[in-house]
Amino acid sequence: MISKIELIRKEVAKVVVGQEKMIDALLIGLLCEGHILIEGVPGLAKTTTVNALAQSLGLNFKRAQFTPDLLPSDILGAEIYDPQTNSFKIKKGPIFTNLLLADEINRSPAKVQSALLEVMQEKQVTLGDTSFKLELPFFVMATQNPVEQEGVYQLPEAQLDRFMLKLVVDYNTKAQELEIARRISSGNFETIHSVITHEDLEELKKAVKAVHVDPQVEEYMIEIVNATRNPGEYGLGEIKNYIQFGASPRVSIDMFKAVKAMAYLRGKSFVTPVDIAYIAKELMRHRIVLSYEAEAEGITTDYIIQKVLETVAIP
Repeated sequence: MISKIELIRKEVAKVVVGQEKMIDALLIGLLCEGHILIEGVPGLAKTTTVNALAQSLGLNFKRAQFTPDLLPSDILGAEIYDPQTNSFKIKKGPIFTNLLLADEINRSPAKVQSALLEVMQEKQVTLGDTSFKLELPFFVMATQNPVEQEGVYQLPEAQLDRFMLKLVVDYNTKAQELEIARRISSGNFETIHSVITHEDLEELKKAVKAVHVDPQVEEYMIEIVNATRNPGEYGLGEIKNYIQFGASPRVSIDMFKAVKAMAYLRGKSFVTPVDIAYIAKELMRHRIVLSYEAEAEGITTDYIIQKVLETVAIP
């Protein structure tokens, strides 16, 4: 079944140049039934990538642009009064899809963010007196602008914790940007075809769950998470004052799932510490709350995680 993963990558590569890490993260989220948060400036092919992935999987895709005047009903839907029948009818919002792109999520009010994140957790929407189960698979990729930009707001820690991975996407290389410009100027884009069925996707999920994790590797993952909460116990006193709150228990749960998918994408049937190192920053960078001292000294969560990875003993 690993050849199916390569087929998906080839289809997405027809319209997306580079950004392999973003594509792998989306695949991990899809295979583990988690959600992805991507931070980056506009114009880095985030929308194009999700759309291409949806087409290659034969899934429905919708995009919601988050703005300061957005209401929860604009995302979830609402009961609309119909004067002809003298009754209310349900108008479903863009949340009713397989892949939803929540574009610039940190430009919207907290009420809208909360409404979306509740649906992400429960996978159902309540409109009026009726609850609707979302069609599976249901996967959200949210994008946010860097906090330094105007008109954006920091997502609360409890909401950030709902995202399995957070990627920080950078610009393409010069060679990749040249290729992008050539393709767009000539209109030379191939058509994306659906290469796997819903049944194939379920088989891929089963294959990921079957990836072996040694008990020592499981303990290693728990040690990494615990080291962000109690750095002094691991000889990491230098970073103790930089951490206000360590990684939550949800990190451990997501890590156990994500490392299996990471190993599977790398063509292996078992997890190694290398797989953990590949994905650790994406799993934890948004779930560690820094102290004022860390912010004053320019310390980032990536720096904290790197120190933890360098210090915790590898099995």
